[in-house]
Amino acid sequence: MFDVIIAGCGPTGATLAAELRLHDVRVLVLEKETEPVSFVRVVGLHVRSIELMAMRGLLDRMLERGRRRPAGGFFAAIDKPAPKDLDSAHAYLLGIPQPVVVHLLEDHAVRLGAEVRRGAAVTGLRQDDDGVTVELADGEQLRSRHLVGCDGGRSTVRKLLGVGFPGEPSRTDTLMGEMEVGVPQAEVAAKVAEVQRTCRTFSLRPFGAGVHRVVVPAAAVGERAEPPTLEDFRERLRAVAGTDFGVHSPRWLSRFGDATRLAERYRVGRVLLAGDAAHIHPPTGGQGLNLGVQDAFNLGWKLAAQIRGWAPESLLDTYQAERRPVAEDVLDNTRAQTELLSTEPGPRAVRRLLTELMDLDEVNRRLIEKITAIDVRYDFGDGPDLLGRRLRDIDVARGPERGRLYDLLHRGRGLLLDRTGRLTAGGWSDRVDHLADPTAALDVPCVLLRPDGHVAWVGDDQRDLDDRLSRWFGRPAR
Repeated sequence: MFDVIIAGCGPTGATLAAELRLHDVRVLVLEKETEPVSFVRVVGLHVRSIELMAMRGLLDRMLERGRRRPAGGFFAAIDKPAPKDLDSAHAYLLGIPQPVVVHLLEDHAVRLGAEVRRGAAVTGLRQDDDGVTVELADGEQLRSRHLVGCDGGRSTVRKLLGVGFPGEPSRTDTLMGEMEVGVPQAEVAAKVAEVQRTCRTFSLRPFGAGVHRVVVPAAAVGERAEPPTLEDFRERLRAVAGTDFGVHSPRWLSRFGDATRLAERYRVGRVLLAGDAAHIHPPTGGQGLNLGVQDAFNLGWKLAAQIRGWAPESLLDTYQAERRPVAEDVLDNTRAQTELLSTEPGPRAVRRLLTELMDLDEVNRRLIEKITAIDVRYDFGDGPDLLGRRLRDIDVARGPERGRLYDLLHRGRGLLLDRTGRLTAGGWSDRVDHLADPTAALDVPCVLLRPDGHVAWVGDDQRDLDDRLSRWFGRPAR
């Protein structure tokens, strides 16, 4: 009997497993693939995901394996630099191979005590008042108190639940891969500049060590379960650019569409959905992996609280209430970006206008904050603007020395940051840490942080604080 079974050991599933293990939840992760993904696709961790890695002590390991890039040029690939003074101590993009991200997150979860079983495909489920029975392809049946589907856009768990997945199907497909080219770089650059005047979804750029990232429109919408071949790339490059650039020695090849869908519900009883199982969208802006990881950080501590027995009533329901609107916003901004990549006269005119508007700092900042998810504000009711937002990684006192706020969140607990020295979280000390620091770089008296770093309370009144502690962390321990 497990507390939680997670279907899928991608970035979302591995992150969720680690978050649950921080609270001693018994976790089994089922991954249908027998081996980790072999192709080396580079992804970008945006600012908010980088902050979350710092909150759990994982960032240094990520930085060792990744490459920092400026946090700009994301929205519809409009080449504008990031605005100055973004509200983060980690205002950059981290380019890192996706297999490395998955390996580091899975290793983190396993070190914390999660069990990962490969070659285990979920084929059935049924739930009752006490838990969920999960059936595997080999006929084995497993039992857990909860099941979370982190099994991708074709989620078996979502289909077994009968949860609707409305939206738009793919209208176009795109081929993407990394490979070597057989012509000089100057010739590549000249041809790419020529083609991009009429085809914005085409690119071919260096990606280190003689390898190029190739993105080219596919001939038609196809079956993404079957990866494209190198010859498919050559044919499409000749059709679009008039040359195949002598491409050879591919690292990995894939195809993706522009389908946009959102699950009608994130929870049915004891079964929940996260990551691509709950939402899919075009990769424009590089938000997909980040959105799933952020889902896991929001869900993990809430599901753990439910299992550990201290969750306030309806706490688990706040997962859908908070994360589904965020996904809706991401789907909308990817729809907008997709339109702006069109070569039709109308979208081209809108793109020119937006390019001009992005010279205004306020416009550029708004779009960057949206893509990087540092603009997310959950609805916690009336209060200061900081309420419901995440708090940046500020300097705080750690004994006689100074340290960083996120270092205090490694254990996945709440945190009371108290500049008055008069408050207490004593009745919740098994769930919430307390730091009295009158010199903390805050322009408010005190804040209560949830385990995901969002501000749950702002003020200096003990009775008001107790009400908020009860709302998010249940009744005080006796």
